[in-house]
Amino acid sequence: MGFNMGRTVQGSALWAVCIAVGIFNLAYGLKEIRWCVTSNLEMNKCNHMKGAFESAEIHPSISCVIAASALDCVKKIVNKEADAVSMDGVTLYQAAKEHKLKPVVGETYDQEAGTHYYAVAVVRKSDTSITINNLKTLKSCHTGYNTTAGWNAPVGYLINTGKMSVMGCNIPQAVSEFFTQSCIPGAQQINFPSSLCQLCVGDEKGENKCADNANERYFGDNGAFRCLAEQRGDIAFVKHSTVPENTDGKNPMAWAKILNSSNYQLLCRDGSRAGVTDWKACHLARVPVHAVVVRSDTDGTSVFNALDAAQKKFGITSTSFKMFDSASYDGRDLLFKDSTKEFVLIKNQTYQAWLGSEYLQSLNGLDCYRMPNVLRWCTQSRGELLKCGDMAEAFNNKNLTPSIQCVSGDNPSDCMKKIKNKDIDAVTLDAGQVYTAGKLYELVPAAAESYTGDHDGASYYAVAVVKKSSHNSFTINQLKGKRSCHTGLARTAGWNIPIGTLIEKGDIKFKKCNVGKAVSEFFSASCVPGADQPGYPSSLCELCIGDDTGKSKCAFSAEERYSGYSGAFRCLAEVGDVAFVKHTTVFANTDGTNQEPWAVNLKSNDYQLLCMNGARAEVGQWNECNLARVPSHAVMVNPSTSITAVFGLLDKGQDFFGHDDNPNGFKMFNSSDYGGSDLLFKDSTERIISVGEKITYEDWLGKNYLEAIKRIECSGAMIPSTRSSLCLLILMLHIKFFL
Repeated sequence: MGFNMGRTVQGSALWAVCIAVGIFNLAYGLKEIRWCVTSNLEMNKCNHMKGAFESAEIHPSISCVIAASALDCVKKIVNKEADAVSMDGVTLYQAAKEHKLKPVVGETYDQEAGTHYYAVAVVRKSDTSITINNLKTLKSCHTGYNTTAGWNAPVGYLINTGKMSVMGCNIPQAVSEFFTQSCIPGAQQINFPSSLCQLCVGDEKGENKCADNANERYFGDNGAFRCLAEQRGDIAFVKHSTVPENTDGKNPMAWAKILNSSNYQLLCRDGSRAGVTDWKACHLARVPVHAVVVRSDTDGTSVFNALDAAQKKFGITSTSFKMFDSASYDGRDLLFKDSTKEFVLIKNQTYQAWLGSEYLQSLNGLDCYRMPNVLRWCTQSRGELLKCGDMAEAFNNKNLTPSIQCVSGDNPSDCMKKIKNKDIDAVTLDAGQVYTAGKLYELVPAAAESYTGDHDGASYYAVAVVKKSSHNSFTINQLKGKRSCHTGLARTAGWNIPIGTLIEKGDIKFKKCNVGKAVSEFFSASCVPGADQPGYPSSLCELCIGDDTGKSKCAFSAEERYSGYSGAFRCLAEVGDVAFVKHTTVFANTDGTNQEPWAVNLKSNDYQLLCMNGARAEVGQWNECNLARVPSHAVMVNPSTSITAVFGLLDKGQDFFGHDDNPNGFKMFNSSDYGGSDLLFKDSTERIISVGEKITYEDWLGKNYLEAIKRIECSGAMIPSTRSSLCLLILMLHIKFFL
């Protein structure tokens, strides 16, 4: 009995110890932190840190694991061969996005900026015309290739905002085409454009030009600013403290000692300029300092507790081992940055929160890992397929990448579904379809149409067009019983806006979300391409005529000759009383612009617009007489597709093929050779533009558009088919002022 009792007591004690050890390990997450190092110098310092931890009885203890590079450290941490390493924001971005590592401890360098510093763009105050929006063709000075303040932040920002386009993920080539000349130390690599090093000067003997070290006098933050100060460049991309540190007598070197900070300014993201000390409000990106990263299942607090205990014993004032000193090991920034003042615990341990929205946007702009080998374009008619084939061939002849492959889709919903399933990559959709694509299929905008050539043209007006008549001059308040022509079911200008407007006015009333039935009872006959499906009244297709053989009547494609903008206007010209189209549709099909037999003799002054106030106006007065202003059409893709690659391809393509008078044959924005209109892109498009920071369907459509939808869309009506837009009655009268 006694023996058994003893065994029981011993067992209980052992169990208690196990519980205690378990609690200890749970609390600290690790019994030992295996620190990853990337050089023999770091290994030497790491071994000294290990001894320091042991002498101070700091737990968890430290051991050292060597790797070939920072990314190799990431692999070792993922494979549980190491536990922690300190890294910069770019490497952290890759490690977190691809391997779900997390930042847990940050390094801080000065009290003013804290755990961040700021990447800024500096110009001479006298160059008053320069803003962040007109940098193209300037001469640029950079701290170095792949450096944060001099390359990653500014170049990523320019790409992400659409100011700079990149084809085939060749960022150095894009930079060389954007800036006429540059000094980017380290960019003297094989196959890099020579202009990237053109402004560099090398050392005092003229050697080591464009070297990735201090032998190049324009290397680093001070060097890039010197490049600007000596009138070599027009703009310098540097750290926020660079100008104050090199002006007003702070730097005694000959090139800097007479410089005044008041002669320089910063370029702000909103297009304004500011003084060089206003970097907190005026910068390109707030950049996080180095951070210690671990696996997602590691307790970051335990790592911080160990490092915090160590910095209190082995900080700047330590007389033995020093955490933030590398000179004793014949190196620089070993394990941690030498300029580190202290460690801080990162409370929100996600890479998005740590990197911050501005820097994250820059890194997204540089992100090329999703670069597709081919871009499969969804076509919805024979005409589109033919035009797409010619576009693919034309782009290939100019060596544009990725190459285009043309794939057939039945209708917009079919294209959306195939893009979501990654069977197709891209399609151009109007605003109403963009809403469906984003909400139901999780697609995102990659590029957009502009009808003036700039971002101000990334919208258009929905109008109601009628024939000019002296004996039957009805108004917008007298549409009941008329014959209506629509671009298509779910289309913004042809359905969502006019029907939503008539419901808002109280002219159309519906029950149980049966808008189709209500519309059929309001108009005496219509052509609404896409309404040729069960559940829709036949009168919605009554005016439609199909293709040349009478087939495909009321189809939601160019096979129906009354579909789209030109088709709806043709419907008006031949059989209808009112057409709901885009503000440029009349001009695109009258006065000899459209040479098709049905349009060749039409005159624009034979048509008018219906205004919301009950008046009529001439077709050129659409700015004052319209139903609403809406976002332009956008190219929609799967979120896994690189929007940088898509926009870069289209932007380069339109340089060759964007104008009707281009000498290269193919015309991106002209469909007249393919028996239709608005194929692949609207014919009224002047230029494809970047969506910039509007990277979701909500961002592109805008707050007012979305609020209008949410207020009046029918519950349960948003299903993946064209029927969804029957209750997508988005556009009340007041939204004509949005965008």
